Amino acid sequence: MTTTTPAEALTDMLGEKVDDVSPVGGGDICHAFMVRTTSGRTSFVKRLAGAADGFFASEAEGLRRLAEVHDGVPVPHVLAVDREHLALEWIASGAPSVPAAERFGRALATTHRHGCDAFGALSARGWIGTLELPVGPWPSWNRMWAEGRLAPYLRSARDSGSISKRDAADVERVIDSIDTVAGPPESASLVHGDLWAGNVLWAEDGQNRLVDPAAQGGHRESDLAMLALFGFPYLDRVLASYLETWPLADGWKDRQPLHQLHPVLVHAVLFGGSYGHQAGQLARLVVGRLRS
Repeated sequence: MTTTTPAEALTDMLGEKVDDVSPVGGGDICHAFMVRTTSGRTSFVKRLAGAADGFFASEAEGLRRLAEVHDGVPVPHVLAVDREHLALEWIASGAPSVPAAERFGRALATTHRHGCDAFGALSARGWIGTLELPVGPWPSWNRMWAEGRLAPYLRSARDSGSISKRDAADVERVIDSIDTVAGPPESASLVHGDLWAGNVLWAEDGQNRLVDPAAQGGHRESDLAMLALFGFPYLDRVLASYLETWPLADGWKDRQPLHQLHPVLVHAVLFGGSYGHQAGQLARLVVGRLRS
C-alpha cells in the first residue's frame, strides 16, 4: 500500500512539482504551509483533513467575489482548491501603518458599496469557522440577523451549556426586538462576514488583503463592528477614511453591540468560556436602548 506524501498531493492539486512544504503559523482550525514549486512560485496552502464537502470551495468563492470589486480591498489570488486544501497567492507581510489603515478604510467602503443581490451567503453552503452558516436568502437584514445569525447559534450555545439562562433570555429579547433596534434599512452590502484583525493581512506593499472570508450579502456595520470587537491597529483612521468615503447612518456606534452579538455567539459555541456571558452583556446593551 502506497501513501501519498504532502508534496505529492499538492503537486497534483497545483499542477506543478512541489519542491518544499514548510509549516507556517495559521489559525485555530486549519494547518497552514508555505509551498514552493520548481517554477519558483510560492503559495500559501491551508489544509483541513476531513473537511466537509464545499468547505474550501465556499471560501474560494467568497475570495473570488471580493476580488471582483474594482478599487475594493484586494484578496490573495485563488490558485487551486479541493476538498481538503485551499492554495492562495503568497503575500509578503508588512507592518501596520497609518497610510495603509486609511487606504483600507476607503477600500472597505468601496467593497461594501459594491453590494449583493440578496441578504445571505454567496454559495450553496456557508461556514463561519467550522460551523455551518445558514445561507438564506432573506428579504431583509433584520430577518437574516434574527433568524439566520442569532437564533441558530443561541440554540447551539444553549445545547452545549455555553450560555446561562439569563444571558440567553436577554439575547432572545434582542431577537424579538430586532425591528426596533436594527436602525434604518439598507440594501445588501458585500461583506467579509468574519472581519477580525487576524483576517486582514498587512502586506509589504502597503495594501491590506482580506483572507478567510465568510462572504455574504449583509450589513456593512457588521464588518466594522467586528473590527472593533477584538481590536484593530489604527482603527480610528480606518473608520475616518471609511466615513469620508461612504457615511454610515446616524446611531451606528450605538448599534455596534447588536452587530457584535453574532460573532460572540459563534465564539461561545466554538470555545465556551466567558463568551456566553459576553453575549448576554452585549444583548443588555442593545435592549437598554429600548428604555432610553
